[in-house]
Amino acid sequence: MRPRITHQKAAVTTRATAVLAAGCTGLLLVLTGCGSPSAADAPPSAASGSGAKNGDTPPKAQTLAGTARVPVPRGTGSRVPYDFNGDGHRDLVIDDLVKAPEDSHGDDAGIGVVYGSDDRPLDPAARQLLSARANAAKSGDTLPAAFDAESACDLDRDGFTDLIVSTDPPYNGIGAPPVPLQILFGSPRGLTGKAVTVRIPQQARFGNEWPEQPVCGDFDGDGRADLAVTASAGQVTFLHGPFARTGAPRSADLLPDGGPYLYAPEPRRDTDGDGYDDLVAATSPHAPGRPGKGTLLLGSAKGPARPGGTYAFAAEDVPTAPLKTTGTTRTTLLNHGDYDADKKPDTVVRTYRGERQDLIALYTAGSTDRPVLTFSTELFLP
Repeated sequence: MRPRITHQKAAVTTRATAVLAAGCTGLLLVLTGCGSPSAADAPPSAASGSGAKNGDTPPKAQTLAGTARVPVPRGTGSRVPYDFNGDGHRDLVIDDLVKAPEDSHGDDAGIGVVYGSDDRPLDPAARQLLSARANAAKSGDTLPAAFDAESACDLDRDGFTDLIVSTDPPYNGIGAPPVPLQILFGSPRGLTGKAVTVRIPQQARFGNEWPEQPVCGDFDGDGRADLAVTASAGQVTFLHGPFARTGAPRSADLLPDGGPYLYAPEPRRDTDGDGYDDLVAATSPHAPGRPGKGTLLLGSAKGPARPGGTYAFAAEDVPTAPLKTTGTTRTTLLNHGDYDADKKPDTVVRTYRGERQDLIALYTAGSTDRPVLTFSTELFLP
């Protein structure tokens, strides 16, 4: 049995690619007013760079069809959510990158990251590709094959958002399975280096199910980011922050009420404004923007342990990214977030056709007529 890597996979992330160009012909990246994305010229290698924060060397700039891949802007730390390089601009994490025609049955390329910038809400030229080969921690001598983004928060309180990923460590089916969750720490150069496995103390585990579905939040109201993770029999493993760079939480508890799927409430994590972030437990998967129901677990000094009654996820009408293609397409909501620093939530969606064509579109708050930025995840192809 392997862990279900399902936590908001279509929501928090999607396969992304982008290229800046001077005109509107043959673009992979398209600003509003230009045409639809076209097939990319040979993109750069998928190898992810490494930064000094995790003990590796920084990535080198690469070029794509004459368009330079710019270095990730260096930051000094911030409190902006999803700001992996700490420069004060929100970044975008993208799973399930599109596949090349000749590699339609190949492994997932990894996780794409597009960084924010001073000039535009997101700058696809400032990008990184994270992969199991380059960035995952080994389980014994084995690298995981899966490497999927799950949640993000500043777990070690250094001003740089960290990324929690799901992997698939080997398991012989005897006893409790290994922990499949890993942390990739942010740094002035973004998400670089090797991840570390989340350390869950034995007293905070229960049963033989995979610990998964990590949700970030300040559930105990102490100003530090925590993690909530599933345990067997509908229980919740509550990991108190801050976390050490070894992946160990400050402390951990096993809470009695929960469910097989955990989510943050939308759009505010603290639903009742009491200073404690809350948690939603559900019996079935939930995709952002879709209707759904769960049980609200209210935060408290002991974590998300107080019953809060039934919780309903609201349905949303999301815009469709202008992917020009023939055939049936699907659109998923990636997330809402303030990408242009106007303190209003913007909308990011992905429209795709199969595994080879997609377009990600960013719409500013209050406007769903024309995206301010579009790009395809083909940019991350090797």
